[in-house]
Amino acid sequence: MATLTQDDIEKLFSGAPQYFARSEGHYTGAPHPSVAFPWDEALEIRDLRDHVQIEDSSWSCVTAWPHVTRDASRSAAACLKEKKRPHFYPRCRERPNMLSMEGLEKGTMGYQAALELAVSDALQEEEKLNVDEDSGASRARLIFEKRQKMLNSKDGLRPLEEAAILDQLIKNYDRYTSNRINKSISSTLYNELFLGILHPPTRVVDHQDPYSLTVQIQALLKVLATPHLWLDFSQVEWRIRLGQILLGSYHRDLHDMDPRIDEMEGEDWGKEERYWLLFQILLACELLIRLDAITEGEELGMESIRPAEIRRFERDATPSVRWSMHLARAWLENIQVVETEVDLAAPSPERNHLSGWLASLAGRMAPKHGQPHQPQTEKVTVYTIQGRHPQRQVDGLTHFARKLRWPEVEKYAARISDNVDKASKATPINTPVDDSPQSPEGKDSSYFVGSRAEADVTTQPSRRRKITAALHPRGWLSKSYLSGLVLPGEGLQHFIMSTLLENDNDAMEKLGPMANLCGGFIYCGKSFWSTACVVGRVLAAGKGSAECMGWISSDIIPQGHKDGWVDIIVDELPEDANKTGTKARLWAKTEIEKESDVLGDADPLSVLPGDFIIPFENIYSQPLPSLDIKVQSLNLFAPVDSVHTTPTDKHAPTPFSDVSRVSQTHTYPSSISFSVASSAGETQEYTFALSNDVYFVTAYPCAPSAHVRVIKSPSSPTIQQINLTGIDVAGQASCSATITGHPLHKSFTYTVIHLSELLQKQATSTLDDLLTATDPAVRRPSMTPASNLNALPRVLVIDCITGLKMPPQSAHDAPLSPSSPVVERHDSLCIATANLHLESRRRQFGSDMEILVRALCAEKGWNAIISRRRRGCLACAIREAGALGWKVIIRVD
Repeated sequence: MATLTQDDIEKLFSGAPQYFARSEGHYTGAPHPSVAFPWDEALEIRDLRDHVQIEDSSWSCVTAWPHVTRDASRSAAACLKEKKRPHFYPRCRERPNMLSMEGLEKGTMGYQAALELAVSDALQEEEKLNVDEDSGASRARLIFEKRQKMLNSKDGLRPLEEAAILDQLIKNYDRYTSNRINKSISSTLYNELFLGILHPPTRVVDHQDPYSLTVQIQALLKVLATPHLWLDFSQVEWRIRLGQILLGSYHRDLHDMDPRIDEMEGEDWGKEERYWLLFQILLACELLIRLDAITEGEELGMESIRPAEIRRFERDATPSVRWSMHLARAWLENIQVVETEVDLAAPSPERNHLSGWLASLAGRMAPKHGQPHQPQTEKVTVYTIQGRHPQRQVDGLTHFARKLRWPEVEKYAARISDNVDKASKATPINTPVDDSPQSPEGKDSSYFVGSRAEADVTTQPSRRRKITAALHPRGWLSKSYLSGLVLPGEGLQHFIMSTLLENDNDAMEKLGPMANLCGGFIYCGKSFWSTACVVGRVLAAGKGSAECMGWISSDIIPQGHKDGWVDIIVDELPEDANKTGTKARLWAKTEIEKESDVLGDADPLSVLPGDFIIPFENIYSQPLPSLDIKVQSLNLFAPVDSVHTTPTDKHAPTPFSDVSRVSQTHTYPSSISFSVASSAGETQEYTFALSNDVYFVTAYPCAPSAHVRVIKSPSSPTIQQINLTGIDVAGQASCSATITGHPLHKSFTYTVIHLSELLQKQATSTLDDLLTATDPAVRRPSMTPASNLNALPRVLVIDCITGLKMPPQSAHDAPLSPSSPVVERHDSLCIATANLHLESRRRQFGSDMEILVRALCAEKGWNAIISRRRRGCLACAIREAGALGWKVIIRVD
């Protein structure tokens, strides 16, 4: 038979996602995983995705990736009216990709996040100073000395008062918002930089134009890239601490602070750190404004930059520098420094401590730094840090509450609106010191529960850390969210839940001030779980669950537990723990692409029609029992500890936490119990321990091809095994297979097991047992082609469709999707409409049966892909399992 041409292959796999992992260039870290449709030009197909869009503009800060926000509160016309301008984009983004962290299936993630989790920012080892232990010098002391040396040298920073830094930030804000760019901007910026902020270069860098923007950029890069001088926001810890330093009370803490340094009081240290953070923000803003000017100048034909200069920038701009630029962009977009005069002799009401959490957002800034105390006058100049978009942030908070179905959410929204009105009329002059509970020692440990400095070095690093927080209505957690000064990464999901709780007096009273932001809590007859907790990822599969910004709500609450916070003990999968950092699968670029290639292991020049199979479902030689599955209870057993009490424990308190009150949250083993009634009248109970930290991924959607019929070859293994016509040899109607989706190369071996059979075998069978076991009495739709009879099936497909009782669904609620591949493809508009409806009706998917199969995976330790029929075909899900290196697919209706 003739081999398939390239044109035939492209037709066969039209609408089939293909999985990649490619490096983006030098100095960019781990490869970037991506999914593409290289043989399709229709936007409706190329725009298919396995994750939800960001639904509110206040949540855009969660990612550094370019994206479009599906903001229901803003019209398309309003978005078009916004003035767009060219700007510089640093090639540095959060890992995992936060756009991909919320899959189309609740409690799941997307393909990109699943691969990047093993190289996440939270796993990056922090840089250590080479310190001579005999000298007794601490990291904090070395940093202090290095900063003083930088200020006293003639090759770097000029010593600036804090007021001068704030004045320049005000000037940068005006320049950024007014979009003032002209041909003389280079010389203007040169004078500002080298007469007021930096010492001029000691040698000529550019002989053609010594005052060029490139010269200024190189000078700023040199200072910002100086090691151990600035905060490194490439570390998740400092992205969170940003708000603590700037808007809260920041005590003596710098990773491994040496307790022998006692000559510096905590508040003085906090002021020092705030000064240097403001200096870092100023330098980053200066750098970003110049890069924006070059980018815009290129667009307008006013500026150009040589390739050699680009290569030098890519080399010198370290990850720390690039993250400082992210901070500068967030600052210029969301923060405004306001200079005001306060009459000290005026009546005191305007200077009273403001009530309400939003009013406490603004922080009073000291007008001088490092200057002798000056006599008090009747009027004094103060600086306040104000968020530019408080109403946008509040709207995002109420949107979050509604999505999670927060108790009495409408009263909550009204209360927030009242706070906004009051705060807008108040004078923000309170100090930046909040009233959050502090640890008895007056200092905090690492942001992560169990920092690397404290953890046992033999312990494998966890891909996601546990985080506790001390909540307070005027705390820096709320201020961080409400200001909008949030850097990309996981921080937003912690800030937004903290702000939600801090503004609900009833919740604070019932739950207490200590929060476990990677666990869950019970409140008002509902349970709320972080997606970092496996219980949340399992319960999310239920019919009544909701998911938003890293949090899940469910009507299922732990049996016998009242309102309060809980933590769940789980074990990390050994294969996941051993494949982090440079050992992560993401670095195996060739394997990822080869093990998911549409042509399998075939030679592209000799591909035959008979080399492909058509995966089929729902055909068994014997009738299967109908199952009716119901959740009986969520069980939390006796706590395994009194919770984390000592800083030397792996679960030490964080800068959020208060050591004396951490013991309010206990850690529990958990399980879920089910009753399973079959059509034969038998009812059995099953209990699955949620003991393993497993993850679930939404199978990437596909658009079926209309050309699958081209492989209906007599040599095809599929044709040899099933009856495509539906008519048996006697001419009578027979039960034929349901053929869906794209073809699959015969090198992809898999086997299907029905959920009822899995329940019978799960107690005594391992995954390898299930992959190899064959029951001659049951004809399962397994596919190990004749040429691969000795090959072990690589993927186990759990059939959760055939014969299973599902909740009733109206025709209006039925999921829309393209048609079966044996019919002509729908119009592209139908495809786009179908996928929008699939995303908008996420809440309607789910059942107790889906909770059960996820709970079973959590007990067995199986990461699994959730493949929903009519959203994506089985063949594409099997290839995605090859890309991820996973072995289990859950096929649901």
